[in-house]
Amino acid sequence: MRGTVFDMSDILTWTDEGQPFSPRFQDVYHTITGALAQARHVFLGGCGLPGAWADAPQWRVLETGFGLGLNFLATWHAWREDARRPQILHFVSVEAYPVSAADIRRAAALQPTLQELGAQLADQWHGLLPGFHRLAFDGGRVLLTLCIGDARSMLRAHQPFEADSLFLDGFSPAVNADMWSPEVFKALARFCRPGTAVATWTVARAVRDALVPLGFVVEKAPGLPPKRDCLRGRYAPAWPVRRRPQAEDAERAPSPGHCAVVGAGLAGAAVAHALALRGWRVTVLDAAGHPAAGASALPFGLMAPHVSPDDALLSRLTRAGIRATWAQLTTLGLVEGTDWAPTGAVERREAASLRLPPSWAQTEGWNETTRATAAMLADAGLPDDTPALFHARAGWVKPHRLVAAWLDHPAIAFRGGAHVEDIEAVPGGGWRLRDASAQVLADADRVVIAAGPATRRLAPALTLQPVRGQIVWGEMPPAMAARSHRIPVNGDGHLIAGVGAPADAARPLQWMTGSTYDPGETDTATRPADRAHNLARLAWLHPVLAPFGQDPQAVLHDWAGVRCASADRRPLVGPIDPADPSGPWACTALGSRGLSFAALCADLLAARWHGEPLPVPAAQARALDTRRLWR
Repeated sequence: MRGTVFDMSDILTWTDEGQPFSPRFQDVYHTITGALAQARHVFLGGCGLPGAWADAPQWRVLETGFGLGLNFLATWHAWREDARRPQILHFVSVEAYPVSAADIRRAAALQPTLQELGAQLADQWHGLLPGFHRLAFDGGRVLLTLCIGDARSMLRAHQPFEADSLFLDGFSPAVNADMWSPEVFKALARFCRPGTAVATWTVARAVRDALVPLGFVVEKAPGLPPKRDCLRGRYAPAWPVRRRPQAEDAERAPSPGHCAVVGAGLAGAAVAHALALRGWRVTVLDAAGHPAAGASALPFGLMAPHVSPDDALLSRLTRAGIRATWAQLTTLGLVEGTDWAPTGAVERREAASLRLPPSWAQTEGWNETTRATAAMLADAGLPDDTPALFHARAGWVKPHRLVAAWLDHPAIAFRGGAHVEDIEAVPGGGWRLRDASAQVLADADRVVIAAGPATRRLAPALTLQPVRGQIVWGEMPPAMAARSHRIPVNGDGHLIAGVGAPADAARPLQWMTGSTYDPGETDTATRPADRAHNLARLAWLHPVLAPFGQDPQAVLHDWAGVRCASADRRPLVGPIDPADPSGPWACTALGSRGLSFAALCADLLAARWHGEPLPVPAAQARALDTRRLWR
């Protein structure tokens, strides 16, 4: 995708007859009439769906050419209508030139049965920079992984998974030969198991000739007008399929069972929820008497992406993480404006540090971080000449409300006052968790340690560091509330103002600033010096509001907590013993970005246990793996 310019008018136009047309490829996306019938006949019917997925724990569709999303919407609709649908539906699709959200809505509106699903898809159709994007629907049971880029590079970037159905779509081989090349088909074959079904609308001889030597058995089948024929088949090589054993094989769970999660903060609650969606029974153990008692007890926090001129690894991971959390916030019943708010955020920087990745200029329209305009700065209550960036995909969240939503699942049981001291293997399989008096707290098939700084005690082989942080917060006096525009500001520390329930006039809104950063410290007693430090930084961060923090009449509160970080500041997701990938795992070291990383890390852990498509490219998954500590 390097060098590709996303000019929307060059990607799709609508003819006078209302037909979607690609000026780039001089071809139509689909016919005006019968488009949904074609999707159902060619792709679902060609792969035997929905019958083939009956009672399966999951189903994985791999598609080339997302286009306007009609195949995905038709598959999602079939899944919804089927009483024997799989627990999880994965749909992975490669698309080099994403259309606009308006085009997604318009195309879906032409199909009454898909209109509502198309609107949901369009709502998440944002920020599609080159790379992977995980979209979640129906409470996380329908997962769409969009891979924005050319097919060969995107398929190479994937950790291989076993696809159950292949949808070969895209513009005609005559005008888009790269999509139908032998190299692409060879890459697709890496994702096939014996029996993987394949379907496509084209019966071009070159396509058939490229598929057959790779082990596909294909045949022509009747098409729907205006197409006379279509192609369908399966992966059935005449030679033995010998897959070299992979490290990932040993970490997969044979089937969902009982998992014990140690820690009921953001990381532990997210893991419990992700596993419960996949059929696990989960017991969450925490030494405290209630969930979100550690660093996740922060009154409210800021979720904002990291941005760097070279679009470094941390920048790409935080974008993926925020998308994952955003989907959870909007589908789990959290109340916008009370439990969280999609406010955006202004990030103050030195003028020389405002550079954005040069490639973003070529993908105009998908960039959700831009230089802050005068209007954006005014909304944050800052002077219009303040050098800053604006993050559209940012906002404040009350962590304890998100934790409660994740744990509110019938397959999840919380047990407080459970101080796990020892985890031992049980003869015959499984694990036993005991407290300091050797009392059994739980027996489980699998264990995940997500206990923040306490993870060090249970997993001493992991290189972890406690990091103490203190914030100051209070209620907004009327004068402050009147001058605050409720757009968070970050930079050296951060300011969040206007938090609360705006509809409840009887309850004052709240504000918060901080945090300090004290590596190696575990004391949670608040310190007057740290309050002074936070308020001093506020004077630079937001000089207009800073005087209210110094007002002797203001009622201020301090809060301190201890986060857990790794040496390279990236989360750790994986086995705590590299020689035993089916043993206890860790999901920890989220540092000060728990709101950004918890959902992503939980999805990654669950995907690895179940052989699912990963939510991020394989290289990014390796960058989060605990095994990087031993490489």
